[in-house]
Amino acid sequence: MRASFSGEVATYYARHRRGYPPEVLDALVEAFGLAAADTVVDLGCGTGQLTLPLAARVGSVIGVDPEPDMLALARQAALNAARANTAWLLGDDSDLPALGRLLGDRTIGALTVAVAIHFMDRDALFRAIRPLLRPGGGVAVITNGAPLWSQDAEWSGTLRKCMERLLGHPVTATCQTDEAGRRRNQDALVSAGYRYAESSVQYDAPLTVDDMVGGVFSAMSADRLPSPQGRATFTAEVRDALGGRDKVTERIRVWLQIGTAD
Repeated sequence: MRASFSGEVATYYARHRRGYPPEVLDALVEAFGLAAADTVVDLGCGTGQLTLPLAARVGSVIGVDPEPDMLALARQAALNAARANTAWLLGDDSDLPALGRLLGDRTIGALTVAVAIHFMDRDALFRAIRPLLRPGGGVAVITNGAPLWSQDAEWSGTLRKCMERLLGHPVTATCQTDEAGRRRNQDALVSAGYRYAESSVQYDAPLTVDDMVGGVFSAMSADRLPSPQGRATFTAEVRDALGGRDKVTERIRVWLQIGTAD
């Protein structure tokens, strides 16, 4: 059963998940030659962290997500940003054939999957999207840094220990953002006949305790989210464990795995 990222979880996602630096958008535009004539499909779009900046670079973007609450927040963000060239569809990777029928004779410049590939059937997805791509278009799998609890930093280890006390079990999930996960993406793209390339963008950015904790709650299924009092207690515990600090520095490495269709 797919985890439910509804209600308050979706709100945490919208407020606390990082967006993408301009260099990531530049790399996507260059990789596929994206232009004003292109439509991009952002699969697993969440609350639009990648969808909206993409919409500023291309003709239109279709955001697809299986969670209605995520899409509602994405749609509102698009209205707030006056991004009228966005559309929002309820669905997942298994719905691509239906999307193809909706597009008719039109093709797309790219399919992007950011932070959601671990929920999908890569092999089926990469094969299914190929007939919908224009020549030179392709697939981009984007990893927006490692999970907050699995980074090579003192504060990340401290957060992980706090999470383990909260949850009552070890926290080892990488969301397939590690080297093994990237290898699975590469193998699936190559197997589906794409020309493969990869690059990364690395930068440092401040991370507040509120964003750190909000990021943790944004990754929980709605039925696992602690009570409001439990969340407040957890936030206080994280802050105390960090020695009262309210802000740390996060080193983010965004991986772009590009599969180009000939």
